[in-house]
Amino acid sequence: MVVLGTVLTATSVAATVLVTARWQVVGDTVEASARWNDTDVVLRVSDGERQRRWQYGGSGQSTPDPDSRFRIGSITKTFVATVVLQLVDEGKVDLDGSIAAQLPDPIPGGDRITVRQLMNHTSGLYDYMKEPGMSTNRWRGADRFRSHAPRDLLATAVRHDPYFAPGARFRYSNTNYIALGLLIEHVTGHRYGDQIRDRVLTPLRLTATTVPGDDPRIPAPALTAHRDIDGAGRVDVTEMNPALDWAAGEMISTTADLDAFFAALLGGRLISPASLDRMRETVPMGMGFHYGLGLQRFAPPCGADLWGHGGELLGYVSYAFRSTDGRSLTMVLGSAASSDALSLFATVTATYCLA
Repeated sequence: MVVLGTVLTATSVAATVLVTARWQVVGDTVEASARWNDTDVVLRVSDGERQRRWQYGGSGQSTPDPDSRFRIGSITKTFVATVVLQLVDEGKVDLDGSIAAQLPDPIPGGDRITVRQLMNHTSGLYDYMKEPGMSTNRWRGADRFRSHAPRDLLATAVRHDPYFAPGARFRYSNTNYIALGLLIEHVTGHRYGDQIRDRVLTPLRLTATTVPGDDPRIPAPALTAHRDIDGAGRVDVTEMNPALDWAAGEMISTTADLDAFFAALLGGRLISPASLDRMRETVPMGMGFHYGLGLQRFAPPCGADLWGHGGELLGYVSYAFRSTDGRSLTMVLGSAASSDALSLFATVTATYCLA
């Protein structure tokens, strides 16, 4: 009994040391990323009922708050997809029906483009953000405060020929989610942002998450962002009118709210089991990523697959992923210069690949 007790004690101590080492490595990785890239980083990791947070100011411009609000960019697409699938569950949207039969706005070839193909970026529609001056990943000077109507964004896209025939392959296009936002509004008779609020944010009590519309500000506590702009020096890029992104990427949130949202979504609390299965049917994206219906799958170097989404706007890069065994990683980089996949891969490895 003494020998068994000694073995159990030693095993317990070893497990504690390994877990402690894991979180030390995660913290060191986040700090190194902040320093190397001159960015501010906020990271939240949830491991069952335990939650850990790290924040480092590497930009020299601000000290990030663990509850900082930030622009989540394309993670907005997962919120939009959730509402669309709720409407599918309610029999108000036909997932495999054509968009032309469900949305009156003219989309060339819309009789052959399904709602599913819009959701998983296999529609072939031209990405309106490829137009000069229409990407929120680029500095737009005073134009960053201009308002844009979603139908104008769609019109810009459909002036161009599609990339390929519907369903032929994958190509990420923000136009798809402009069309889906318009579909939500047509079917429900309400603004898509109000539908996200009523169907997702309010039930989950995600009080720090907003759909800002034309408001260029980020509510306090805001994670500010700065970038080096040719001819202008170091510029504060925090404020911008996000109407250019609309349903493709305008939302604001926190790491805590995003963690709670993906826990509810992947836990089956927001859509039916059948719709969640459809959401997880993926097509290859490249670099180890696969795309479902507003949801990305990523295979880490070890452990279970991760499900979630990434987002990028000028000055902000964010990731929200959850493994099938329940461990989540939610991270934002402020004053970020690029998508910075290396920081994601390093943090994912530290979080999921240590015992």
